[in-house]
Amino acid sequence: MTTNLDIIRATYEGVAEENGKNLMASLADDVVWTEAAGFPYAGTYHGPQAIIDNVFQRLTNEWIDYQAKVHTYLSEGDHVAAFGVYSGIYRKTGIAMKATFAHLYRLKEGKIISMEQYVDSATVVRAMDPAWPLKGE
Repeated sequence: MTTNLDIIRATYEGVAEENGKNLMASLADDVVWTEAAGFPYAGTYHGPQAIIDNVFQRLTNEWIDYQAKVHTYLSEGDHVAAFGVYSGIYRKTGIAMKATFAHLYRLKEGKIISMEQYVDSATVVRAMDPAWPLKGE
């Protein structure tokens, strides 16, 4: 029997193309996907196509070797959390970044019905715009 944790792991732990296929197959038609405020792709997107258009297509086009590597999963009931590090090089600036993240998923009947992102967005924005000031500098 496939668990909620198995479903989420399959979206991170293979080659990027397979991870993407697994994610798309796991999304409910009415999924609600929230990218964190302050993140360049911030917003709440409804349905798989909105997620593809507003998040994944942009990541593919704007970054070189963008990755989300998970180091820890937590699972309880219908929730699965994935903690890890984003990395990549922003095409327009050539600047690399690493940013910690947490993704909180909710599943129902083997489908992802929501995802909420928590991320160190400052390091991502800084790679996209080196003139962006960080507090404390």
